[in-house]
Amino acid sequence: MCDGSETALLWKRLFRRQWTALAGGTLLLLTLLTPSAFAQDMPLSQVLLPGAKWELLGEGYEFTEGPAVAANGEVFFTDVPASRIYRISVEGDVSLFAENTARTNGLMFGPDGRLYGCRNGEKKIVAWQLDGTMETIATDVQSNDIAVLSDGSLYFTDPRGGKVWRVDAAGRKSVVASDLRPNGLILWGDEGTLVVTDSAEPWLWAFQVAQDGSLGFGDRYYGPLRLPSGSDSPRPGSDGMTVDRDGRLYVATRAGIQMFDTTGRMGGVIPQPQPKFVSNVVFGGPEHEYLYITCTDRVYRLKTRTAGLPYFQQSRAEE
Repeated sequence: MCDGSETALLWKRLFRRQWTALAGGTLLLLTLLTPSAFAQDMPLSQVLLPGAKWELLGEGYEFTEGPAVAANGEVFFTDVPASRIYRISVEGDVSLFAENTARTNGLMFGPDGRLYGCRNGEKKIVAWQLDGTMETIATDVQSNDIAVLSDGSLYFTDPRGGKVWRVDAAGRKSVVASDLRPNGLILWGDEGTLVVTDSAEPWLWAFQVAQDGSLGFGDRYYGPLRLPSGSDSPRPGSDGMTVDRDGRLYVATRAGIQMFDTTGRMGGVIPQPQPKFVSNVVFGGPEHEYLYITCTDRVYRLKTRTAGLPYFQQSRAEE
């Protein structure tokens, strides 16, 4: 069985997406060298520590969202209705980072060390320095979640408009995907694939990221997602996502935190610590070995066998 470093290397070498146009114009997303035996080597037991329990870090919030990890392992999250952003130290202590944040929702750190956010109340994308000073990156936008690339560009979802947008390093906006019900989004570690949740169906979409930042060959890749027991709704409530160092993807849903292997197949579901909605998930803390979740009025973390690695700390894979 592969250890963490070997699996990460295999993920980069064996599961790099190949996007091929077939005759007749049919587009098919292919993966190279995806034997079922390797997929079965990534069960949930490789993630969960025996006896590990969710640790409550904070409670009493209105609605928590957008956990984002800094390079040092600190995690920041937002209480959307309260217009506040909080910081969690690697030790697990919660403190206030910013107030009057205009219902900021999605958060993510960029390669410049700034915290980028979807400042919904003012229809802006902004970036905070860790001293609290703020700069506007884009205006007149409807945004929900955000992913920042190593070149300073970013993507954000517009659920109401059914679109995914790109903002380049110069601040120019463009639509890169449409005809979806997009919510959360996350980049693979090599920044070559963007994954987007669709709130209308139990699948996660994967798009190839071109050199110019455009998206191509989108297809349903991860799924099908599980629904809560007894649910009569076909919608899993898929929201925020994260990836670990071995290429597994984790998505917050109504049924819990669902984990998928690098081939897009379900590996298991991590039960949520309380029966309230889990909106988002990220790895952080010491050595990035803790899985943090925002769960309505509370924030938790769980120590794991694996670790996250923020995409902006990784070098882009060779084409």
